[in-house]
Amino acid sequence: MESSTPRIEFSPRCMDVDMGKMYWECGAISVNTRVKGHAQSLEHKGKGAALSASTSPLMEALMRLGYVARGLVYGVIGLLALQVVLGAGGKLADPQGAIAAMGQTAIGKILLYVILAGLVGYGLWGFIRAITDPLHKGDDAKGIAERVGYAVSGISYMLLALATYSLITGGAAAAHNGAQTAQTQQAAGTILSQPWGAWVLGLVGIIIIAIGLLQVYQGIRSDFNGQFHPYALNSSQRKWITRLGQFGTAARGVVFTLIGLFLFLAAYNNDPSRAQGIDGVLIALLRQPYGVWLLGVVALGLIAFGLYSVMGGLWLRFKNRWEGYLGHDQHDHD
Repeated sequence: MESSTPRIEFSPRCMDVDMGKMYWECGAISVNTRVKGHAQSLEHKGKGAALSASTSPLMEALMRLGYVARGLVYGVIGLLALQVVLGAGGKLADPQGAIAAMGQTAIGKILLYVILAGLVGYGLWGFIRAITDPLHKGDDAKGIAERVGYAVSGISYMLLALATYSLITGGAAAAHNGAQTAQTQQAAGTILSQPWGAWVLGLVGIIIIAIGLLQVYQGIRSDFNGQFHPYALNSSQRKWITRLGQFGTAARGVVFTLIGLFLFLAAYNNDPSRAQGIDGVLIALLRQPYGVWLLGVVALGLIAFGLYSVMGGLWLRFKNRWEGYLGHDQHDHD
C-alpha cells in the first residue's frame, strides 16, 4: 500500500557533477511544493463544499424566506409611518417595533414564527456572503469591506431573530418599539467612555453615511441592478418591479445616511443621546419643515422596498444562485 507521506524526489539539476553529490535543498523544495499542492487542493474542496451547501435547496428556501421577512419588516415600518402622515393612527417604528406590531395581528403567532425563520435564514445568508463570497466580491480592500458588511448584516439579523424569539416565548428581551434607538445610544455611550471613543464612533458614523449614500446612488441610477432577476415577465412588469427596487433602495439609503449622521453628531458632541435608530430618524424627519411630506416620501419608499424584497423572496430568481457563481458582478442591497 502506498504511503501518504510526501516523497523526496530529485531532478538531474539537483546532482553535482562531482561524485553525484545531491543538493538536499532541492529535496526540501520538492516536499514544500507537494505540501502546498495538498493544501491548495484541500482549500479548493472546502470552498466547493461550502458553496454547495450555500446553494442547496434548503438554503435557498431559507434565503427566500429571509427576503420575505426583511420585506415584511420594512414594509410595516413604512406602512405605520404612512398612517402617521395621513393621521390614521400608526406610529414611527424601528424593526423590533414592526415585528411587535405584526405579533399583535389576528395571525400574529403564526406570523412571528415565519418571521423568526426568515430572520435566521437572512442572517445565515449574510454569513455565507461574507465567508464563501458567492457574489465574487474578491479579496481586495473594497471586496473585504463589503464582505465585512455582510457579516455585520448577519449579526444584526440574528440579534433581531433573538428578540423575535423572546417575543414569542415571553422573554425579557422581547422585541419592542424603540429598542434600536436605546441600543444604539447605549453602545454609543460605551464607546464614548473610552479615550479614543469619539474617533471610533465618528468613523462608524462616516462609514454608515457612505453606505447610505451608496444605496441612494444605486437606487437613482438608470442601470439599477438588484439582487433578483425578473425573468418570465413582460417589459411593463419588469419596469415597475425595477422602479420599486430603485425607489425603495434610495429611501432606505436616506434612512441609513441619517442614522450615520446622528452617530457622527453624537461623536462630535460627545453626547450618546444624539444617536438614533430608524424610529428616531423618522421622528427627526417629521419635525423638519415640510416634515409630513418628507416622512411621507420616505414611508412610501420603505413600503416599496418591502414589496420588492417580498416579491423577490416569493417568485423572482436569485442572480447569485444562477449567475453570480459564473463570475458576473452583482449588486446586493443589505
